[in-house]
Amino acid sequence: QVTLWLKKIFGDQPIPQYEVNARTIDILYELAEHNEARDRDVSLLIEDMNQKAAEYEAEANYLQDLLTEILGFSLSSLSSEGISYLNELVNTAMILETKDTSLASFACAINDLTSDLLATESKNREMELELTSIKKKLTAALVLEKRLQEDLKKTEEHLEVEKAKAESRSQNLKFLKDKSEDFKIRIKAAEEQLAATGLDQSLTHQSLVNLSE
Repeated sequence: QVTLWLKKIFGDQPIPQYEVNARTIDILYELAEHNEARDRDVSLLIEDMNQKAAEYEAEANYLQDLLTEILGFSLSSLSSEGISYLNELVNTAMILETKDTSLASFACAINDLTSDLLATESKNREMELELTSIKKKLTAALVLEKRLQEDLKKTEEHLEVEKAKAESRSQNLKFLKDKSEDFKIRIKAAEEQLAATGLDQSLTHQSLVNLSE
């Protein structure tokens, strides 16, 4: 079966050499099955299209005979302007995908297009409203972001000032502590010096304050 399929595929051309084993035969058999199934599908499609073409041709001949017999109408009797109008009518029907060129078919197609147009316009309006809302929210967010950045900058500047003040206070506090310790040392030294000279303790400042109280 594989050999017959290969002969069918290559026709008068020689079949290329290939290694004959179970695997290659299985692969070629699957290809043959797939190819034949595809050929059958294509044949059915061609047959269907030929049938439809024959039906369309028969209907066209019937309509042409009908117009000729009843109305004495034919394409050869039309003026160039009439043929142009007829072509426009056919092209319009094809664009609108109507089943025929009757007024009812055109009206239905135009109604459908109008409905689609209205739905699209409604959707566009909704999208425009949504876009406007998004723009407003974005603008508000940008304004808020700018305000927050300004507040952050002011806070950072304020923190820098407060930090400088705190550092100055810290330095002043250290200076005062150092001065206090220095005064305590000097006072103690002066008291020891006075005590060494035999100063009467009742004459010290604190004793006089206590005596006054």
